[in-house]
Amino acid sequence: MRYYRKRIADDILKRKLEGKGAVLIEGPKWCGKTTTAEQIAASVLYMDEPEKKEQNIAMSELSPKRLLKGAAPRLIDEWQLAPKLWDAIRFEVDHRGETGQFVLTGSAVPADTRGITHSGTGRFTWLTMRTMSLFESGDSTGEVSLKELFEQSTELDGGSDLSIDRLAFLVCRGGWPQAVDMREEIALDQAADYYDAVVRSDINRADNVQKNPERVRRLMRSYARNQGSQVPNTVLAQDIAANDEAPMNEETVASYVNALRKIFVVEDMPAWNPNLRSKTAIRSSDTRYYIDPSIAAAALGIGPNDLVNDLRTFGFLFETLCIRDLRVYADALNGGVYHYRDKDGQECDAVIHLRNGKYGLIEIKLGGDRLIEEGAKSLRSMVAKIDTDKMNTPSFCMVLTGTGDYAYRRQDGIYVVPIGCLKD
Repeated sequence: MRYYRKRIADDILKRKLEGKGAVLIEGPKWCGKTTTAEQIAASVLYMDEPEKKEQNIAMSELSPKRLLKGAAPRLIDEWQLAPKLWDAIRFEVDHRGETGQFVLTGSAVPADTRGITHSGTGRFTWLTMRTMSLFESGDSTGEVSLKELFEQSTELDGGSDLSIDRLAFLVCRGGWPQAVDMREEIALDQAADYYDAVVRSDINRADNVQKNPERVRRLMRSYARNQGSQVPNTVLAQDIAANDEAPMNEETVASYVNALRKIFVVEDMPAWNPNLRSKTAIRSSDTRYYIDPSIAAAALGIGPNDLVNDLRTFGFLFETLCIRDLRVYADALNGGVYHYRDKDGQECDAVIHLRNGKYGLIEIKLGGDRLIEEGAKSLRSMVAKIDTDKMNTPSFCMVLTGTGDYAYRRQDGIYVVPIGCLKD
């Protein structure tokens, strides 16, 4: 049996099964959804098993209940091949009257919901899996806990052993479980292969509309160039026109981006809306991000050496890596990750806001004393804008860095934490 690296989603899945009859795991292709579900499943139905696929699909039409027989929790893998199973599972959950009955996994491609009559409210819950964080892949020491920072522990004792070259490799390798234990050259191929699969076929399956592969490539390159910004589709269209011979109109860009969103290739970040001391207009546009930094590297056709020689691009892609990790860690804490930007130019790269109302402010900097100082200055300015009579003070302020050997607390109370020592 192949070695399984523990995922943060393991505990989230266990918790969700205690509260609902069925859990649907969603997320990008190759992120490990089925493998994670197999760890907790007591029985499994692989809908796409070659010898049984046609039989399974036929049975889902004739007698779907038969496919649901088996010890609970029962994993139904590639369930979207037989959408009628959704209503059958909802009915079975109702009549069993017990939680933790089913786990559904499948392709990142959305299921055809036309034959589904019930939303699943009250019976189903959803879990979004992402690619591996550095802590999950074994590339972070995990000596600084985000959870403990929210508990306002002032003591930091963490170290990172990531060099600038290793960090560049991790950005380009990404968090694909399959790549983690491969030798470096082969590991880098996995993100390129994923990108090729999206361009050639996966994006078409999102909405069953055939797209021009070269146009998909141009759009994904433009998206990579504009990561970490709040640019509208009109700007993406203009960027494509400026950098390529054949332009794309805004409607085409919107349809392509929406298809990428449906298959979890991109995951834009919503704006945070705090109570402020002044009536500053807050920008509400989402920030553009790929689900994993390696997709951006593949779209741009660059590798680790290119990043080391172009620190500006490195900084953008490093930010995407940090957002990926923060999202994984925030999920474990019942929180979400947001950005802040207002008309006065005040920004905050990431705000982790928990369900209990606690929040932390984070600036992301590749490294260096000057950039860390810039991040700290921005955080102090951000805190000064928040109306603490109407909402909590932040649990912590952090400059999250790529380089640096140690985590520490500055005299102004701001934490400086290398990504190579952070965990949930």
